[in-house]
Amino acid sequence: MSADAGPWLDHRYGERVRVLDCPWMNASLARLSAPDCTHTELVSIVRAATARLCAEVFRLELPRAERVQKTRMAAAHGARGTWRGEALDLDMRVVVLDVIRGGIIPGQTCFEMLSLVHPIEHLRLDHLNMERVPGADGRVERVDLSGSKVGGETEGRIVIIPDPMGATGSTIRRAFGHLVEAYGRPAKLLAVPLIATPEFLRAVLDLGPEARIYAGRLDRGMSAPDVLDEVPGARWDEERGLDSNDYIVPGAGGVGELLNNSWT
Repeated sequence: MSADAGPWLDHRYGERVRVLDCPWMNASLARLSAPDCTHTELVSIVRAATARLCAEVFRLELPRAERVQKTRMAAAHGARGTWRGEALDLDMRVVVLDVIRGGIIPGQTCFEMLSLVHPIEHLRLDHLNMERVPGADGRVERVDLSGSKVGGETEGRIVIIPDPMGATGSTIRRAFGHLVEAYGRPAKLLAVPLIATPEFLRAVLDLGPEARIYAGRLDRGMSAPDVLDEVPGARWDEERGLDSNDYIVPGAGGVGELLNNSWT
C-alpha cells in the first residue's frame, strides 16, 4: 500500500488493513445501526458510506497514469484550455463482485462510480449467488453457487468486493476460492466492508498477499475490557467481534435482511 497519513485508525493488524477514522463515517454507521433507522435511510446510508470508502480504495489501490483532456475552454484559449494531470489508468482492468444478499447495493454503487470515469470495456460487475445448503443434521453442508454470473476471467485483474458487513470472512474466502479455481487468480483482492470484525480481518488476510481490506469501522465488542483498552490488533488473538450466532457486536443487526426487507 502507498504511504498515507490520511484518515486512518491506528492499529496493529498490518499494512494490508485500513480502517477509516472519519467522523462522518462513524455518524453514518451509527445511524445505520439504530433500531429506528428506516429502510429508506438504510439504503441511502449504505450507498453514501460505500461511495466514501470506495473513493479511498480507488485513490490508494488503483493504478494511475498521466492524462490529457481538452476542456470546453479550449475553444477560447487553445492549449491553455487543456487539462493535464494524474488520474486513473484507463488501461487497468477491474472486476467489481457483489455477493447476492447484502452486497448488491454496495457492489452496484462501486461499479457505477467507476463507470463514470473508466472505459466500460475494462470494467465488469459480477454476481455470486451463494446459498447455504443444509445437510440432514441441519448444519450447513455446502455452498451452492448456481445462479451466479461471472463475466470472464479474473486472472491478473483487480477484484473489489464491497459489502455492508465483514463478519466471519467465510463468504469472501469461498468467493475467492471459486474465482481462483474457475477464472484465475486476481492481481489484487480488495475487501471493502462498512463494518468489520477482527475475525474477518484474519480470515481475509490469510488468503494471501493480494488480499487487502478497507473498512469503514472496526467492531470488537465481544472482547474483554482489558483487551479493548489496548490499541486494536495489539492483542489480536484475544479480540472478538462476533456473538455465538456470528452477528457483529455492536454491529448493526442483519443488514442484508434489512436491505432486502426480509424482516417484515
